[in-house]
Amino acid sequence: MPAKPAPSDRRSRKRLATSQAISDAATRLFMERGFDHVTVDEIAEAADVGRMTVFNHFPRKEDMFFDRDAEGREMLREAVRQRQAGVAPLEAFHQLAHRLVAEKSPVVEFSSRSERMVPTIAGSETLKARARAIRDELAELVAQALAESVGRDAGDPDARLAAGLLLATWAVAYIEAHRTFRETRDSGKAEEVFLALVDKGAVGLNAAMAGTPYV
Repeated sequence: MPAKPAPSDRRSRKRLATSQAISDAATRLFMERGFDHVTVDEIAEAADVGRMTVFNHFPRKEDMFFDRDAEGREMLREAVRQRQAGVAPLEAFHQLAHRLVAEKSPVVEFSSRSERMVPTIAGSETLKARARAIRDELAELVAQALAESVGRDAGDPDARLAAGLLLATWAVAYIEAHRTFRETRDSGKAEEVFLALVDKGAVGLNAAMAGTPYV
């Protein structure tokens, strides 16, 4: 997806810059010391803002780590809504994965800058719980987007199955790609692993959804 334009008014731009500064400071500290060993006061000091300013931008501490959550949700919705004519709903997600890698999106970055993401989550029960919740919420969002795209009810079991399989595939691909980078220090190799697993998952997903309007 193309980058969203910056807000036109000064107040919105300032708020966005403050939010980004807080998130950047928090993420750096989380990856250096572990999520559970960093306090909100330390984040506020690192971002040069007050404690209440942090909470005004991020109601929960874990929201600072998963700061791209809203962006990811919108990306998944738009992948189906803005797909080209003749592209099946599930194929739109397959194409999205390849497009994100081709565009070097930070959502699928496998580098020295992002390599601590998975270990940081694994080292915190709070982050693991939030990651599971986000995955469940994304599965629900994808299921609704799929059903809506073909005129089916939001609770369509085929859509729910497809969404669950899709999210499981992407989760495994993401984790394995990060593992590959840690072992090889090769971002290109990690991207290849990510896309190879996404491709394999797409084949299985299409087979599982044969006979439905999603393929």
